[in-house]
Amino acid sequence: MAGLIRRSDIDEVRSRTNLADIVGDYVALKSAGVGSMKGLCPFHDERSPSFHVRPQVGFYHCFGCGEGGDVYSFLQKMDHITFQEAVERLAARIGYTLHYEDGGQAADQGNRSRLLAANAAAEQFFRAQLSSPEAEPARRFLGERGFDAAAAERFSIGYAPNAYDVLGAHLRGLGFTAEEILAAGLQGQGDRSPYDRFRGRLIWPIKDVTGQTLGFGARKLLETDQGPKYLNTPETPVYSKSKVLYGLDLAKRDIAKGKQVVVVEGYTDVMACHLAGVTTAVATCGTAFGSDHITIIRRVMGDIDNRDSHGLGEVVFTFDPDEAGQKAASRAFADEHRFAAQTFVAVAPDGLDPCDLRLQRGDDAVRLLIQGKKPMYEFMVRRQLELYDLETVEGRVAALRATAPVVAGIRDEALSIGYARTLAGWIGTDPAEVTAAVRAARRAAPTSRRGAASAPGAAPAGGVAGPGGMTGAAAAGASSIPPGDATAAMADATVPTIGIAQLPNDPVTRLERELLMALLQHPDHIDRTVAERSLHTAFGQPALATVRDAMLAAFEAYGAADWPRRVTEEAPSAFEPLVTQLAIAPLPLREGFEAEYCRGVTTSLIERDLLRRKTELLGALQRTDAEAEPERHRTLQRELVELEAERRRVRGD
Repeated sequence: MAGLIRRSDIDEVRSRTNLADIVGDYVALKSAGVGSMKGLCPFHDERSPSFHVRPQVGFYHCFGCGEGGDVYSFLQKMDHITFQEAVERLAARIGYTLHYEDGGQAADQGNRSRLLAANAAAEQFFRAQLSSPEAEPARRFLGERGFDAAAAERFSIGYAPNAYDVLGAHLRGLGFTAEEILAAGLQGQGDRSPYDRFRGRLIWPIKDVTGQTLGFGARKLLETDQGPKYLNTPETPVYSKSKVLYGLDLAKRDIAKGKQVVVVEGYTDVMACHLAGVTTAVATCGTAFGSDHITIIRRVMGDIDNRDSHGLGEVVFTFDPDEAGQKAASRAFADEHRFAAQTFVAVAPDGLDPCDLRLQRGDDAVRLLIQGKKPMYEFMVRRQLELYDLETVEGRVAALRATAPVVAGIRDEALSIGYARTLAGWIGTDPAEVTAAVRAARRAAPTSRRGAASAPGAAPAGGVAGPGGMTGAAAAGASSIPPGDATAAMADATVPTIGIAQLPNDPVTRLERELLMALLQHPDHIDRTVAERSLHTAFGQPALATVRDAMLAAFEAYGAADWPRRVTEEAPSAFEPLVTQLAIAPLPLREGFEAEYCRGVTTSLIERDLLRRKTELLGALQRTDAEAEPERHRTLQRELVELEAERRRVRGD
């Protein structure tokens, strides 16, 4: 069994890892002020970003749900892995060799990292087999669909030999155990021995947003193969088909940049779109498009409701015209309200999917397909109208009853009014009658489809919104994983925790808060001596005074890369979220004025403390009889002169 990773290695890997790069694999981040980035929280559903990342500090924090921590806790929570696996993953990412206590090595029995390593090795094996003589049917399949060797390389396509145990033998030769190979879904258990799950098939690796191979999709090639047309990796500790999108690792940058995602129905459709220049295409993996996929897309795209345009992004669905495609369209429409972005449908002429469209009419036709998209509401209305005979009064009445709720669900009121007029023309009835039907459908709905989704600062069902838009539970007791401990245990949920939202907002508290924020976030702009002097001032806010004491206890690390984390370790557990928030929350300063701001806030606090001391000395001097206590009187006068001189130095006079 592996020993514990050395603490020095844990700290070194953390210091060498850019938190924004890791978070950016899961969440679209944008600048939120000097040294700060923000995006949609990956831990709860929201429309306006409250999730902040400060790479230089190495912390993240969501001011909506209270989640926070460092790069290790982020990976632990996102991918449900242990602390040790998080360290090992990041070490492998930067090429750092870890050392273990008692000479131990990394755990090698069935954990997530081993399953991912087995999948990576299998991918390399499959890719190498694609050039073998046996793989000629696979190469022919690709060629017939317009994909050459360069396309196969771009999408890491491979071939599984038509043999019982060739992959298993290869992986065992690399040191993987039979249990690990089975757990990764690469083999199945037969009556007598394990067998390769994929045999005689074309292979697509299915990767997560970071590019790690989680599983595989396999297409039947041989007539002797009695299995399904497509066969995917079963559910494993690393692969869940409802939580992955094929092609997302390749598309994520352009999705985030262009605020557009194109959802197609198969692996070859994704390939065709990307090769045609539609590099935002993704597909589900053997399952219907669902709520987990929506959550993934929104976070990668940065799908934010700006209240004015109801989202600047586009989600474009392509559906086959057959019954399965129509059902998929209905399911997508049912979840449309979960997007802030506008949703569209693109249906190719003659019912061709993107792969066949590219093959028959070229790359331009694929691009024109996406450019010619229709709003999903229009698509659904027209689909409903096709079910009725509009030549009869009965058909028109039934069509209106079916389509009025669809138009009523349009979240943009002006757009809804426009669609009501258009619908009247499509049906061939009085616009006033359609408008009345739409209004009645809107009144009949208990809440609008859009209103049912979470709104910025809204409390979930059963919760009461607290300060700063936090729910009562989050505001009163939000807890986070301590960011530097190898145990990474969750804080006791029964212990009340303190956050910025619970602090008063009076001028004195604001000054104390901004001083601590400046010291945590910009120690490079505050001289060590000045920083220590400012921390020795009197604090009036008890919670901030506690953080101040933790900063003094960790002051030997002031300015070091792990300075905020050291402060967190010194703070009482209930105050850890507050330290994290102070290290993350944006300061009211403009880029390029960090030094001036830091100098101003430290000077103000020190001056305030000096003024308090001056008042105390003047009071003491007035109470001292110069004749009865000459020595004390002279001492007080001398202290007043020294204090005034210090005030001038602080002000720079």
